[in-house]
Amino acid sequence: MKFSTSTVISAVVLPALVSAHDFQHNVRHAVHARQAASSAASAATSPAASSAAASGAASSGALTTGASSAVSQAPTASFSLLSSNPNAVPLASINAAAPSQATVPLDTTYAAGATPTVLSSAPPLPNPSSIVISQYPALDKVPPTDSDEVKQWIQEVQNSGINIPGFSPTVAGGCPANPSAVSDSSRCWWTCSGCTRDTDITTCPDKLTWGLTYDDGPSPYTPTLLNYLDEQSLKSTFFVVGSRALSYPATLQAEYMGGHQVAVHTWSHPQLTTLTNEEIIAELGWTKKIIKDVTGVTPNMMRPPYGDIDDRVRAICTAMGLTPVMWTRISTTATFDTGDFDIHSGVTSVSQVLANWENILGNATTINTGFIVLEHDLFQQSVDVATGYILPDALANKYKIQPVVNCVNKPLSDAYIETNDNSTNPPIASGAATLSSGAPGSAQQTGKSGDDSKNSAASPLASSPVALGLFTAVVSLLGSAAAILM
Repeated sequence: MKFSTSTVISAVVLPALVSAHDFQHNVRHAVHARQAASSAASAATSPAASSAAASGAASSGALTTGASSAVSQAPTASFSLLSSNPNAVPLASINAAAPSQATVPLDTTYAAGATPTVLSSAPPLPNPSSIVISQYPALDKVPPTDSDEVKQWIQEVQNSGINIPGFSPTVAGGCPANPSAVSDSSRCWWTCSGCTRDTDITTCPDKLTWGLTYDDGPSPYTPTLLNYLDEQSLKSTFFVVGSRALSYPATLQAEYMGGHQVAVHTWSHPQLTTLTNEEIIAELGWTKKIIKDVTGVTPNMMRPPYGDIDDRVRAICTAMGLTPVMWTRISTTATFDTGDFDIHSGVTSVSQVLANWENILGNATTINTGFIVLEHDLFQQSVDVATGYILPDALANKYKIQPVVNCVNKPLSDAYIETNDNSTNPPIASGAATLSSGAPGSAQQTGKSGDDSKNSAASPLASSPVALGLFTAVVSLLGSAAAILM
């Protein structure tokens, strides 16, 4: 069944799957660090929230509702779910005004030297207490590029033989502020045109398979999500922010040891196309390092914050052994993004998120591949809607739910350099894009904001435009969606 891809919200017509999440994406993440710190502080100091009974139908029935009245200023919508969690937080309690819930402890913590049962060749688990925080960059800031570590990574990128395109960094203001970059089809700027390459993972090859992903953690609320995933025998891919990994190493270890896939989501969550080459290298390098220092393994997948990637960023990822993972898009208006992040800020209501989810499922049945959805584990609201409603509904609909590495038909061992034997999944820099699904998928974004003081010139690492041979195919540009969201 095909669902409508548009809905009327406050007299503004927005694509149903390009929610307020996309419209406000850059604005809200400008305060990404402040919100994360506030979330952690609230979780640590607030009294225990009272437990809530489930709202709506039991897990065997349908849950149907109209607009939620909990946050009147947020856009609302109608939706119908096949199932919900009997222990779900009531929908009326999932809003920006919700008090901080008591956080739950991890089910299991792990001793140094332990190894995951699902990775027979994994190195021993490091002791996170040996990590010296002062030896890492400041939290939630783009790392400096003059440290010995970053200089080494820069040299490794230079030695990789990968040509880095000579595109200048983009400037603040997103697509409207960068008309020349938008019009340059050779740039393949995902943000403004929906352009992808065959080296981007955008879908799962098998129909009705969901590549489950969560961005921006670990957070104080990630253990709640992990507990539910364990109860349902589900595994996910966690795109980790380096600053959060340094703050919550035990949670990162629990993700890894529990058989979930851990991947890179940068150190401070910037728009990567706005950075110099050296800054991109620092963002990716420090995140790879903290993940290895905590888990003992180095991931080989990444997701660019906001989906902000072009061929310059792709080439640096390739040189650093990282495969970009996006989320599925089937048209300029049908983007597989729940918008769950924006419940916390009040920009989006939980009813709109569930309407987005319903549209995602409707559109998923119309394509010949599986799909990947954008969700987050940074805030309690996004975790509540995932564990209470989205995941139970997906299970009731009989979707096959897997981490990205498994959904592209690779074993979990292929997700890490130390456990990848290079026979089934050779490093991306070798020229074999073995993890690509080869299907189109992306999302558009406009009106970005941020500090552009460092973006006035191209990085000295920039060279001639990347050769077409770096990527195995050229994906034609989709129409710019800037006009839709302006």
